[in-house]
Amino acid sequence: MKKLGFGLMRLPQTDKNDASKVDVEQVKEMVDLFLEKGFTYFDTAWMYNGFASENVARQALVERHSRDSFTLATKLHAGFFNSLEDRDKVFNAQLEKTGAGYFDYYLLHGVEASMYPKYERFDCFNWLLEKKAKGLVKHAGFSFHDTPELLDEILTKHPEMEFVQLQLNYLDWESPWVRSRGCYEVARKHDTPIIVMEPVKGGTLAKVPAEAERLFQAQDPTKSVPSWAIRFAASLPGVMMVLSGMSNTEQMQDNISYMENFVPLNKEETELCFRAAQIINGQIAVPCTGCSYCTEGCPMHIAIPQYFSLYNEDMRERLEEKGWTVNFTNYTMLTSKFGKASACIGCGQCEGVCPQHLPIIEDLKKVAAHYEH
Repeated sequence: MKKLGFGLMRLPQTDKNDASKVDVEQVKEMVDLFLEKGFTYFDTAWMYNGFASENVARQALVERHSRDSFTLATKLHAGFFNSLEDRDKVFNAQLEKTGAGYFDYYLLHGVEASMYPKYERFDCFNWLLEKKAKGLVKHAGFSFHDTPELLDEILTKHPEMEFVQLQLNYLDWESPWVRSRGCYEVARKHDTPIIVMEPVKGGTLAKVPAEAERLFQAQDPTKSVPSWAIRFAASLPGVMMVLSGMSNTEQMQDNISYMENFVPLNKEETELCFRAAQIINGQIAVPCTGCSYCTEGCPMHIAIPQYFSLYNEDMRERLEEKGWTVNFTNYTMLTSKFGKASACIGCGQCEGVCPQHLPIIEDLKKVAAHYEH
């Protein structure tokens, strides 16, 4: 397979305030282009795009292309089962939603410290192998956002897992929270094939500070800023697939332009990425990837990722001394539909599911202080 995978997580929307309102016609165009260029891997999950992603996969992909022309991955998340029977209810519903008949890749979703005991308690690793034995799953694996030490423990206990999905990008490579490099090295130690998620860190590495952009442009003016992030991940030995959550046709065309005939980064280009990371890390106030796991159960209906995105933009603007920004107006517009940042009651639901392990409650206080003073 070509190394670029289509992540059906940030699909184009017809309503920017409702992730479930997907522009299916544009997705169809993107799917057709993707397959036409020889790419075959599609990644979805139960809750992506407001629980609509698997349905869109059926409409745009499964119903329009032969089953042997693509590979489809989806996932079981611990937040959606509380009994042995629930596991099958979710799986069977996924088969119905996608219409796929079977899944080429199936993942236990977010096997990390807070969720791992539940996956063990409900015997999910063996359950997944049973699905594989029945031909309902071709390849069994899991996604992971946690420490290298825990990953080592899981891969040691479950060598039957055929791959692991990790957050790997040049910005998080030495992050003390994400620890991309450490997790990568553990997977390599176990000789476990790697699928990369968040190579562009939720868009953070698609729009970098001007100083970092100048570095990339000086090296190769023909390559886009996000191309450096995708190619960094794809150049790592042991990486079998890099997922990109493409949100429009233009993003897909750009990704295809350098991944159709992929050439790995050389040592000098890799070092350039790390130099850019130092610049970027100095200007990110809240390292949110916009996955939106935090919003599904928020009792105050707070648009957490959107607020963090606005706040990050404003912090960069402030560093560049550009003064007032339009994000104050954007924030007011968002609060007409969502709860204000100050409405947070500190229940901690969001922090319990955040793959980046962010102090969301404290960060929301910063957002409130910035926009609501």
